[in-house]
Amino acid sequence: MIRLFIILSITLLLQQTYANPEPLRIEVRDAVTGEPVAGATIQLDGRQYISNVSGAFLLPSQKPEKIIITAVGYQEMTTEIDSSKKMMVVTLVPTAGQLNDVVVSASMRPMQRMESPIPVESYSSRFFKRNPTTSIFDGVSMINGVRGQMTCNVCNTGEIRINGLDGPYTMVLIDGMPIVSSLSTVYGLSGIPNSMVKRIEIVKGPASTLYGSEAVAGLINIITVDPLTAHSLSADISGTTMGEWNADISSKFRLKKANALLGINYFNYSNPLDVNKDNFTDFTLQNRLSLFNKWNFERLNDLPSSFAIRLFTENRWGGEMQWTPQFKGTDSIYGESIETRRAEFIGQYGLAKNLQAEASYNYHFQDSWYGPMHYIGRQHTAFGQIRWQKKSGKNDWVAGLPVRMILYDDNTPATVKENGMNAPSLQTLIGAFVQNEHTFSKHWTLLSGIRYEHTNFQGGVWSPRVALKWQPNKSNTLRISGGNGFRIVNLFTEDHAALSGFRQVIIEEELKPEKSWNINANYSAQLNTAKGLLNFDVSGFFTWFNNRIIPDYDTDPQKIIYTNLDGQAISRGLSANVDWVHKNGLRAGIGTTFMDVFVREENEEGNREKVPQVYAPKWSGTYSFSYPIKKWNTNIDLTGTFTGPMRLPVFPNDFRPGYSPWFTLLNLQVTKRFNHTELYVSGKNLLNYLPRNPILHPDDPFDKPGGRYWLTDGTPNPVTNPHGFSFDPTYNYAPMQGIRLLVGCRISIH
Repeated sequence: MIRLFIILSITLLLQQTYANPEPLRIEVRDAVTGEPVAGATIQLDGRQYISNVSGAFLLPSQKPEKIIITAVGYQEMTTEIDSSKKMMVVTLVPTAGQLNDVVVSASMRPMQRMESPIPVESYSSRFFKRNPTTSIFDGVSMINGVRGQMTCNVCNTGEIRINGLDGPYTMVLIDGMPIVSSLSTVYGLSGIPNSMVKRIEIVKGPASTLYGSEAVAGLINIITVDPLTAHSLSADISGTTMGEWNADISSKFRLKKANALLGINYFNYSNPLDVNKDNFTDFTLQNRLSLFNKWNFERLNDLPSSFAIRLFTENRWGGEMQWTPQFKGTDSIYGESIETRRAEFIGQYGLAKNLQAEASYNYHFQDSWYGPMHYIGRQHTAFGQIRWQKKSGKNDWVAGLPVRMILYDDNTPATVKENGMNAPSLQTLIGAFVQNEHTFSKHWTLLSGIRYEHTNFQGGVWSPRVALKWQPNKSNTLRISGGNGFRIVNLFTEDHAALSGFRQVIIEEELKPEKSWNINANYSAQLNTAKGLLNFDVSGFFTWFNNRIIPDYDTDPQKIIYTNLDGQAISRGLSANVDWVHKNGLRAGIGTTFMDVFVREENEEGNREKVPQVYAPKWSGTYSFSYPIKKWNTNIDLTGTFTGPMRLPVFPNDFRPGYSPWFTLLNLQVTKRFNHTELYVSGKNLLNYLPRNPILHPDDPFDKPGGRYWLTDGTPNPVTNPHGFSFDPTYNYAPMQGIRLLVGCRISIH
């Protein structure tokens, strides 16, 4: 009886052990540094498992035979599972060009970059730490083919250009939502701190089929940090010898069934400098504060539910060195003062397994003085979308019903009726899109889609696109795509107010939406050798515009006249990137872009003349070199950009060159790692390159009649100003910050 009891007990115990084996813990680490890899993913039984800040997974008791682990910035790893083990350590090898990263911007669903029919570039937060900057605007300038262009040397307004096209043609998204647009493009980009960025995805070429207006040159999608994989406490504090101070602090916490991340960014620069001795500040003084809070909620069936808010405030000024706030609005000492307040909201909610609701809202307020000119602008932007996606056999479908509204008001004649009553601009966009990705075989994939969008200003617009991908193996991918981009023009932007707030707005014809047709060919390859990994990526692009809207400031000094261009506008070129990662951790890369961006318009003789676009260098590129010294836990990073001649905005008979020279911006950083701390020292712009004569007539910023350059009747002084030059701060082709040292400290507690 006792023996029978023992046998039964052992049998039951064995059954329980085999029926409920212990879960498997997998720790994922960087093969070079040994650091944990947070945010790595495993797809298993229709579920996605994500590694925590310690790089650990906890897989269910039913162990698979093998798993595939992916992570941004690392090669995909396939590993077999030993069912007898309770814990395994898996090392991931860093990639050179992120060809195996998971991206979402091309098709609104996660996929590996090499699998995407549309070329997408992905850059993790580690990429930006190799050359620390205080905002996204400065950070993206280290990406080949993307350029942060300053358009004013006094207030430091700027825009992000892709393949040479103006900033308004690039759509900027945060977590797939159109947050930065219209009025906020002028200063909103400098207010996005790097600390809230998990990765940045870039699509070069029209993306209007999925994302609508503004995605003509391409899009930049900023993916924010996930509270689940964020550090419990993270801080990054730095300062420069120029007097810039930046602090990023974030912490995550859990409240019942919600994970949350709270972050704060503060930037201050209060040290006016005038290195070029023109009596104007070289770099705008700024005091900026940004608060970021993101929540993820756990729900049944793993349906997504999250929202994020960001509050942003900034005061900045630039101008003559002796300017103080008491001179605001006067015409004795010139200064430009800009106060900005922003509030942003992003949310998503899963309605069903394949159905999701998405929404975003932002409020932008600006109170600015440009010398004696006062500008006040307010903008509300609301976006909502119902998105459906479904995999059916060899087809992946995505469809959506988006709605977008933009309410704009300012204190200029642009928003005033003829009877003097205030008339804010309300723009509504309602659309629908559908896209199909059909896999013919493991080598061939065809993507096709179309979008229809209707606005109250300019009626309906159709936007199709098609892409063909051939992937003979996992190491080589060839893509050919073509599509249409469009932009519903919003004339009421701050750029308009700052340049022409006193002018009468004239629209000579019924403006048509700007449209573009694009053809893009891309080849990506990955070569594994015994010593490391080589990534190669090359693209050719051709974009043709029609109906491009050109503002005319020259015909009548009291008017600004808007018409559609009666001619052609073209952007074409080649772009290539080569990256190498040695197994010892050495990493090197170079990228270059050749482009030809121009318009063809009639000259005085009635002939079509090719006019190159300003701020569009034919040659540009980036380079980088990184080497880890493992025994010292130290990294050395050399990064830089090179830029060829670009056409600049000059006056007739201007003494300044009409084209910029070749130049390079070189940076060097040394990073020392301890347990939870990194200390880094960076040398910025080591060659101390600065542009010459960025401001025309800096000693007469008000163009005063009776002054040195103008007669009392307002005409140019024939002796001192024979060419009629006016004060102009738009001549810019390189940063006005010379060589400087940056010292910083990062603390990350799991």
